[in-house]
Amino acid sequence: MTETTLPATHDLKRVLRLGDLVLFNVVAVLGLRWVATSAKAGPSSLVLWLLAAMLFFIPQGIAVIALSSRYPDEGGVYAWTRRAYGEWNGFLCGWCYWINNVLYYPNLLISTAVIATYAIGKGGTSLGTSWAYVLGVSLTALWVAAALNIVGLGAGKWLHNIGGVATYLPGIALIAMGVVAIFTHPSANAFSAAALVPDVRDLSTLNLWASIAFAFAGLELSSTMGEETANPKRDLPRSIVISAPLIALVYILGTLSVLWLVPTGDLNIVSGFLQAITVGSAAASPALLWLAPMAAVLYTLSNVATVGAWLSGPARVAFVIGLDRYFPPAFGKVHPRFRTPYVAILVQAVLATVFLLISQLGKGSTVEHAYLVLLDTQLLVYFIPYVYLFLCLLREARGPVQAGQLPGGRVGATLAGVCGLAITLFAMIVASIPPGDAPDRLAFGVKVIGGAGAFVALGALIYWRARGAART
Repeated sequence: MTETTLPATHDLKRVLRLGDLVLFNVVAVLGLRWVATSAKAGPSSLVLWLLAAMLFFIPQGIAVIALSSRYPDEGGVYAWTRRAYGEWNGFLCGWCYWINNVLYYPNLLISTAVIATYAIGKGGTSLGTSWAYVLGVSLTALWVAAALNIVGLGAGKWLHNIGGVATYLPGIALIAMGVVAIFTHPSANAFSAAALVPDVRDLSTLNLWASIAFAFAGLELSSTMGEETANPKRDLPRSIVISAPLIALVYILGTLSVLWLVPTGDLNIVSGFLQAITVGSAAASPALLWLAPMAAVLYTLSNVATVGAWLSGPARVAFVIGLDRYFPPAFGKVHPRFRTPYVAILVQAVLATVFLLISQLGKGSTVEHAYLVLLDTQLLVYFIPYVYLFLCLLREARGPVQAGQLPGGRVGATLAGVCGLAITLFAMIVASIPPGDAPDRLAFGVKVIGGAGAFVALGALIYWRARGAART
């Protein structure tokens, strides 16, 4: 890489400060659903969390700190990849980052609607499977988040900030209930040296490890808004240093709390953290029974904010791709009043609406089957930008380095890049392996690998058409 920067974008407001970025990172990365998902596997999940933190989360943080402090460009990982490996690789990275998140919104929104039933005392009832209810809540959350982001990060950041607090408070409540339980009654699950050792010969354990590693993904999201940050070279790296330990703390201690409070056989992987808070508060004092419903309310709010965060970040990637003319030029338009990339945000919201309708109204049909195939292929598409992220870090470590530019120096950055890249490639391999209960293992491989290839081919078609149009 060189010290030159990409052309500045058009009239974006620099409204994000250090506190905003810290809370943005929390709401973008921390998902309490992963606490229950991992705890379901038993005490060995604690070791998997530690391994994922050391081999993926810390390397990811080092990569983002190194690249954002030197190249605080709008577009983040897209801009870094374009600078390091050229226009085609930059486009492929940005395309995969953008299209993957368009597919991600429906899952996040549907889980928001399901958790919201616990906030109104209807958890576990048929309400959570009612398509009218799920669509109503999901679409409302989606378009509220989109509207706030169009009005501007000056308004949208308050959704992210409130969401960051709303994400963290239930996590702290969960840990507090676990601490009280550890000192007052025995664990609901047996802890032993044997129970803590993951069985790496078991495919489900490897799948869980890959999932846990990517529960840590998302630290790069805030860097997509480099030109909307007041002091990006200083505050983007600092926000990683502050938020990363806070996120890891809740994931690891939250999982321990769930394991101490709820037997794995009784654990619900969707609402398990609420189960644990309910059990813990009931055991601690009847006066604390309000904690679980309040945690459900906060979690619902945090999920709406998460949708907002993952709308705003990828929209900036699409915005810069639009400025580069690989997406239609309309993507690069800035709202005349709010100074936001409103077309990119609107396109994402419209596509998310379409996929939500497909996922709910197409149930029991070939449409639903096609949608499920898209979700399977989403995993492989999701990993491609992280391959580029760690390759960019490795390239940076080989170039000229000034004092303090690379966390851990050249050796530390190289080690982080190798570890992060290895875990990413490992996760891609695991995602391509059919589960043991797959009825047709060959068909699974064809769908997942072929589907990911189709997304890449579609991106290539868009890129080469845009290049051809630019030459004429």
